[in-house]
Amino acid sequence: MKPRRAPRRLLSTGLAGVLLLTACAAQDGPAGSAPDGDQPDDTPTAAAPPAPAASGQVTTVTTVLQEGDGPPELCLGGVAESYPPQCGGPEIAGWDWDAVEAESAQDTTWGHYEVVGSWDGETFRLTEAAAAPAELPAPPEDPRLDPANAGTVEPEISESEAFDLQNEVLDYLGGLGSRIENGYVWVPVAYDDGSIQRYADDRYGADTVAVQSVLRDIE
Repeated sequence: MKPRRAPRRLLSTGLAGVLLLTACAAQDGPAGSAPDGDQPDDTPTAAAPPAPAASGQVTTVTTVLQEGDGPPELCLGGVAESYPPQCGGPEIAGWDWDAVEAESAQDTTWGHYEVVGSWDGETFRLTEAAAAPAELPAPPEDPRLDPANAGTVEPEISESEAFDLQNEVLDYLGGLGSRIENGYVWVPVAYDDGSIQRYADDRYGADTVAVQSVLRDIE
């Protein structure tokens, strides 16, 4: 039996914007080993769904950060509230720090922006000039948060069962974080065109996992 890894839990979310995230993880043991004499878990892991590309332009409000000579990145998965902040995410191509206002400290440059671009499943490519948002956008309304539309995850689920379920869903979907609310395991991902949600429904059943796309399609 593998040691448990604490699920990454979202502290707050904006309109596909800044996701404040804490993560606490314990390292798995060497392959084939099992603590306390337990047999290793040989259950085959189902293939994770592929990351879909967007057919048109997408947008989000988030932090862009570059550390040292590394590429600028979109902080879609969370920002550590340190100075300078710390985060990681997909590379943003076409970025020019000279075209925006930004902060710099300790070989790190960052800022908070509304960005518009294309998404190929791995890289976000800027297609319009980035700008600081006039105000922090409100979270989008999701009918799955309505108590009348509660999911199938029982409210009486034990802490250990919730822990295991969150970790499994998080790992399977390659999510940016997770939480259980209103009967759903909520998992934000960089981008979903609906295919990741369908994978989750097929694996866990309808009304169990709520996938949220951080990058939003521009209508």
